[in-house]
Amino acid sequence: MAHEMGGRFLLRIEDIDTQRARPEYEAAIYEDLAWLGLSWEEPVMRQSERFAVYELALERLAARGLVYPCFCTRGEIAQRVAERPDWPCDPDGQPLYPGTCRHLSSEETARWHALGRYAARRLDMAQAGTCIDGQIGWREAYDGQESRELYAEPTLWGDAILGRKDVPTSYHLAVVIDDAAQGITDIVRGQDLFSATSLHRLLQELLDLPAPHYHHHRLFTDDDGRKLAKSIKSMSLRQLRADGVTPADIKRRLGLS
Repeated sequence: MAHEMGGRFLLRIEDIDTQRARPEYEAAIYEDLAWLGLSWEEPVMRQSERFAVYELALERLAARGLVYPCFCTRGEIAQRVAERPDWPCDPDGQPLYPGTCRHLSSEETARWHALGRYAARRLDMAQAGTCIDGQIGWREAYDGQESRELYAEPTLWGDAILGRKDVPTSYHLAVVIDDAAQGITDIVRGQDLFSATSLHRLLQELLDLPAPHYHHHRLFTDDDGRKLAKSIKSMSLRQLRADGVTPADIKRRLGLS
């Protein structure tokens, strides 16, 4: 699609999870993309080399009162919302953060640090909303030439984590910063990230970053309609290739042919 539109095709290694990232996984990405007939510009951007950039963005948001430290564990959050069966969840199915740490004093924050607790950094969604004038949205391209403006609903994500306890970023923060840094104008990604675009558009507005156009293609699924994923031991592209699946078959199933 990039070449058809006279654009550039860029590859980015999103490896902020340093515990799970492996050189062999990265090598497999290059191999799979080459098999699909894709070529990309060098050098390849690696998010694990850009933690200082993400930290600066967090500091900018914190200076405006839009980010706060959160010391809660997942278990503590689950316990807090367990008595509320009607407690809302975000688009990924996780309970919205109940705001336990939203208004911690500096003394309470210092006490948690003294106890050796690490803090994630969360977006104060309510405060962020006061910084936006009017409705935000994005231009979504569909199959063929059709595209239209969609409204963003970032509040569905609640106080999302922007900085994890182990690294100074999250997927959501890193991708919007890197999209801008690489001059990305058009993003093609899976339908499973459609809802995340609302949060990404909010972050782009808060950080004064440009808004790309988006196309969310349908997912490559198994015979039961489940998204292919390592967590359910789905077939990899290498396995599909060995079974005789062609690059044209892949593009057709994704609706990109």
